[in-house]
Amino acid sequence: MSQATALLAEDEPILRERLATMLGRAWPELKIVAEARHGREAVDLFEKHHPQIAFLDVHMPGLNGIEAARAIGSRAALVFVTAFDKYAVDAFARGAVDYLLKPVEEERLAETVQRLQSRLASGAAPPSLESTLERLAAQLVQPAAPRLRWIRASVGDTVRLIPVDQVVYLKADHKYTLVVWQGGEGVIRTSIKELSDQLDGEHFARIHRSAIVNLSQVASFVHGNDAGEIHLHGRAEKLAVSRSFLHLFQRM
Repeated sequence: MSQATALLAEDEPILRERLATMLGRAWPELKIVAEARHGREAVDLFEKHHPQIAFLDVHMPGLNGIEAARAIGSRAALVFVTAFDKYAVDAFARGAVDYLLKPVEEERLAETVQRLQSRLASGAAPPSLESTLERLAAQLVQPAAPRLRWIRASVGDTVRLIPVDQVVYLKADHKYTLVVWQGGEGVIRTSIKELSDQLDGEHFARIHRSAIVNLSQVASFVHGNDAGEIHLHGRAEKLAVSRSFLHLFQRM
């Protein structure tokens, strides 16, 4: 049997690197031919490299893991990487789809590797998952969580209640997150990732692993070679856009 090949798709660089390292220990012969930062890139890299296996994070910007899986279809063995709780994971199990629950554990990964190796050794084509993916997409839809409307931030010795629509951007600052709003600056202990889940995605966008911007405050976007830069209305500071989030501004 020729050397097995795989694609990893995960928008968090640290988690993607960790999964690659763990796979290197669990399956040294596996060749990771491509790593994607979002669903659209996962599909593009799949079309370029045609790996036998695709590890897909369920939550990715742009196309999510389910949508990327639909585009890949039965051309590869699919493994979903998910942070969903056990009830949603049941949907994967009932659909006979391989999955890894975050944080990925060595023992669980070893089981998945064994199944993949057996499947590849048998020479059988991956099964069609179209109907399964439809069921998963329906079952994994969670009730919309209440969106954040106010942020309580420390400003000096006081605590300010800041309306979310007045926030210009949020930026990680060591153990805290800096909140910059139209009336000043403050700090909170909530992480950027937690805030990203709580804020309305139609009005706020994560532009870096350490920054979120209010889209109504964006005056312009400047493309760079490997990254980009946001200019804000009436403010001198500029915000960096990392490669992982460039696709959000491709049409600007």
